[in-house]
Amino acid sequence: MERLNHLISATQFTLIAAVIDKRALASQYNRPDNPYDIALCFCMERLHMFLAGVGQSGRRTSLIVESRGRVEDESLELAFRRICDGANRCGPMPEFDIVFADKRSNTTGLQIADLVVRPIGRKILKPEQSNRAFDLIEPKFRRNQAGVVDGFGLKVFPK
Repeated sequence: MERLNHLISATQFTLIAAVIDKRALASQYNRPDNPYDIALCFCMERLHMFLAGVGQSGRRTSLIVESRGRVEDESLELAFRRICDGANRCGPMPEFDIVFADKRSNTTGLQIADLVVRPIGRKILKPEQSNRAFDLIEPKFRRNQAGVVDGFGLKVFPK
């Protein structure tokens, strides 16, 4: 575990995540959109802004997502295409591609995503609980110029 913690700390990456509180979503909206689609849109918007901020806007960027089955993948790809076509707050994002990767592909990016998702969810659902894994990844979140993570590297919805 210590080696894994060191690996995460030493690896350079910028973390952008979205947490959708499904219970709050269902209680606040009569017909809420698919939570995966909502999270995808929030992450793509923040990725688009991040790339613009580092002088990389317009460059071809592949989003690698874990395959969840034919029906789910087709639904997510349709949502992805709509977002790319402009159904978001940033406008068209033609530079993005989507790549579905089988969990067995064992890619580094998907492994890191698997490692960070649970601590992020735990932090949002139980903020008072000790969460050393979150403390380890917290410095990796995208931030604004003032160092704020909320809304920049981590979007929680609904709030």
